[in-house]
Amino acid sequence: SLSTGSLSLQPFEYPVCTEEGVVFDLLSIVPWIKKYGTNPISGEPAALSLFFSLLHFVPGKYHCPVLYNVFTNNSHIVANKVSGNVFSYEAVEQLNIKTKTICIFLVMDEEKAKQDPAYHLKSTNLETRETLAELYKEYKGDELLASTMKEPQAKKTDKLNAAHYSTGRVSASFTSTAMTPATTHEADAIADDTVRYQYVKKKGYVRLHTNKGDLNLELHCDKVPKAGENFIRLCKKGYYDGTIFHRSIRNFMIQGGDPTGTGTGGESFWGKPFKDEFRPNLSHTGRGILSMANSGPNTNKSQFFITFRSCTYLDRKHTVFGRVVGGFETLTAMENIESDPKTDKPKSEIKIISTTVFVDPYEEADVQV
Repeated sequence: SLSTGSLSLQPFEYPVCTEEGVVFDLLSIVPWIKKYGTNPISGEPAALSLFFSLLHFVPGKYHCPVLYNVFTNNSHIVANKVSGNVFSYEAVEQLNIKTKTICIFLVMDEEKAKQDPAYHLKSTNLETRETLAELYKEYKGDELLASTMKEPQAKKTDKLNAAHYSTGRVSASFTSTAMTPATTHEADAIADDTVRYQYVKKKGYVRLHTNKGDLNLELHCDKVPKAGENFIRLCKKGYYDGTIFHRSIRNFMIQGGDPTGTGTGGESFWGKPFKDEFRPNLSHTGRGILSMANSGPNTNKSQFFITFRSCTYLDRKHTVFGRVVGGFETLTAMENIESDPKTDKPKSEIKIISTTVFVDPYEEADVQV
């Protein structure tokens, strides 16, 4: 009942209320708190300081002092914790919430409380209260949002990776209100690989041991360092050992480097595709050109092909990264093996047994860096 205390279940004389909206008679709750020290409804530890007095209760029918609505047992009422005044929710909604005005019966703490979803729940059962309590305990949305809004930490520069151009933060902050103002020009940081590749000055040399003979390869590591390093690193880890040349077209090229042997597999040394490296002085001109196979721009992985003759129409479509410098008789033996006209797969298996890296210019570059 609206006029009885929750502990005594008798009409109250001096009503007090908790933040949860439970009303007690002061004469009943004080002895309970002194004896048990708990909230008789929730069983949680409680003190008299957690209760605040209500001022709207006077003899007769209880009503809202603003709208003069008579309160019933089903009325939605709102109590001001600071003043103790009690009003109908309709009065607060019409005069405060809808008008966005803080009047005498709302204070700033209550304005913040409206942002809580529980504020709009007139009554809840035990399951709902437990769910909301668990939500408040584990909710980390604000923390996650704040972490995503942090500016990425700039990479520190030193004498090796400092670029000759700035980060552009000064001009960006001057023209954008979304950025923190910056007044100092800072040199941009060059990517680690770019710094390393500046020290790669030599060619790489690798031998492919196949079941048809050996192929000696010269790699243009000084001109296309990314593709060269990818091939050398894969050879060193034995990635190509036991793989087959799955595609061979006479007077065109032979392709391999796919561990699955299907032409659809393979990964780069870094686990993701890397960008093309086109150079005007590297062309698919002549027999024995070593080039990267791909499925489109910047999709280089592990597959490669060796040309049987010039195919300059592949320039700027595939990265040329080496050439055959020894074992042309082996290349001829490979070309002479017939292939399935439908799949271009050699009818006789051509397999890479193992690889040997003779010169790795990246090791020397790492020492200098």
